[in-house]
Amino acid sequence: MRDLTTRPDILTVAELNRAARDAIEQALPALWVAGEISNFRRYDSGHCYFVLKDAQAQVRCVMFRHRASLLGWQPSDGSEVELRGVPSLYEARGDFQLNVETMRRAGRGALFAAFERLKAKLSAEGLFAEERKRPLPAFPRTVGIVTSTSAAALRDMLTTLRRRAPGLRVIVYPTPVQGEGAGRQIARAIALAGERAECEVLIVGRGGGSIEDLWSFNEEVVARALAESPIPTVSAVGHETDFTIADFVADARATTPTAAAVLVAPDAARLHQQLQGLAALLGRAQWRLLEQRMQTLDHLSRRLAHPGARARDQAVALGHLQRRLAQAQARLLDAAAGRTARAAARLVRMRPDAAARGAELARLAARLAGAGSRRIERSHARLDALRASLVHLNPEAVLERGYSITRLPGGKVLQDAAQAPPGTEIETTLARGTVRSNVA
Repeated sequence: MRDLTTRPDILTVAELNRAARDAIEQALPALWVAGEISNFRRYDSGHCYFVLKDAQAQVRCVMFRHRASLLGWQPSDGSEVELRGVPSLYEARGDFQLNVETMRRAGRGALFAAFERLKAKLSAEGLFAEERKRPLPAFPRTVGIVTSTSAAALRDMLTTLRRRAPGLRVIVYPTPVQGEGAGRQIARAIALAGERAECEVLIVGRGGGSIEDLWSFNEEVVARALAESPIPTVSAVGHETDFTIADFVADARATTPTAAAVLVAPDAARLHQQLQGLAALLGRAQWRLLEQRMQTLDHLSRRLAHPGARARDQAVALGHLQRRLAQAQARLLDAAAGRTARAAARLVRMRPDAAARGAELARLAARLAGAGSRRIERSHARLDALRASLVHLNPEAVLERGYSITRLPGGKVLQDAAQAPPGTEIETTLARGTVRSNVA
């Protein structure tokens, strides 16, 4: 793209839209937006287009097939949703839109209300403040993990830590992570790790689940235990889209338990993580380009005309041209007839010499008779040739070779079986005789 700061020349529309898209995507990262779905459409390509609106505004949204296929429910008009998307601009039309990555139904009932109340309370007390969060140690020698010993998340973390830092010491503080009283036991495990002071960083978490499964990490006792821990803590609860109170209180949040293991690993792991981030950035850029092309393909597909419609339009145009040709021919014939009549009138007025014209006429008559005889002879010869050709083209001659001609009532030749539905009486002409029959 041209440098807009050093070349202030006139932009094309495509360059303007590309610059606007780049500015929007650089200024606005992926974010969560809540609203109501309107005009939802899912095309044959699998891509979904809709409008997200509230009482004051609306924005166009697109969710491409590879994202929409991951939804476990069917969005529809009027659905209240929360979606995560990347603000962008569809260059071909200049439309501002959200490229939706994930979407969920809005609101979680009583649990969601309790979550919001506790979040507001703890936020007011300063437990979420960034200034109280401690940096994680760059080269920890011992990592503590507070989770269930039967959780798959623990095995994932141990495997990741062993692969990335084989010499790293790991201490597990076992505790239930869901069910009645799990919150108090998680808080006791966090306090025990702080009292024993055996590790430099503490991971607190579990694998994914419903909001009910993750609720222990939304309890106030767990939040206060994290806030009081003398050891820097990492919250690793559920998947990337799952947020709990523990995520806001802990010194750092990991999107998954495996990501928490990556986060606390030494510098080599951090470098690997940066490379992964760059790879993800490249992947998103590639997907953005692919998504732009797929969206352009959707718009172009709606503009394609059916061949049958084009043929009908051309047939109408041909009929119009035929009528114009017939009218032009009629006008030419009328003009020629008028010129002939005017010439005849002038000849009558000229009154030529009858005797001279008589002699000339006799001479011309003799010539005409001779020419007529020769013309008749040539015509007879041509007629004989045409007669011979007609013998070859005579349909009845073809019948002698075993063919037949089938006609509908009224004498029209049957060319298509669809012209003779069951019950139609047809007549078949053979070389000798005809056969009448009804179509079964």
